[in-house]
Amino acid sequence: MPDTATAKSRRKAPLTTPTSLGDNARRDITGALNALLADVFALYLKTKNFHWHVSGPHFRDYHLLLDEQSEQIFEMTDELAERARKLGGTTLRSIGHIARLQRIEDNDADFVSPQDMLGELREDNEALIASMRSAHDLCSEENDVATTSLLETFIDEAERRAWFLFEASRKA
Repeated sequence: MPDTATAKSRRKAPLTTPTSLGDNARRDITGALNALLADVFALYLKTKNFHWHVSGPHFRDYHLLLDEQSEQIFEMTDELAERARKLGGTTLRSIGHIARLQRIEDNDADFVSPQDMLGELREDNEALIASMRSAHDLCSEENDVATTSLLETFIDEAERRAWFLFEASRKA
């Protein structure tokens, strides 16, 4: 029979991974990454929501666009979470944790017009870009080159999503 005291101590063991960053940098950067990760999950689900519920004459184009964008957004999640772990921090553990950290608002409306969907997602991507730039500044100050590089790629992808959403929503 296993020793319960030993089992309990293992559950409380820190998940700290060695890093050359100081404790304050590790804490601040992983905090910023977790807030970004919460926003990414919120944006992913909102994009899928709109993908599932879009309607109207441009249904096919918008449906495919939002599906493509949601896949790209979801691909960010593992990289952000693993980056936080590589730095010796922990990351999100639940939907409740996401809800406590997310800054991108949910949209639970029964109906949203396609134009409003595209506009809201464009604004959300722009807000994510601003948050990523802020995290990038922090990482740059702490000389965390790997995270700054990762964020640069994600910023470029988000700028492209925002551009596509803008162009798709323009009146002919």
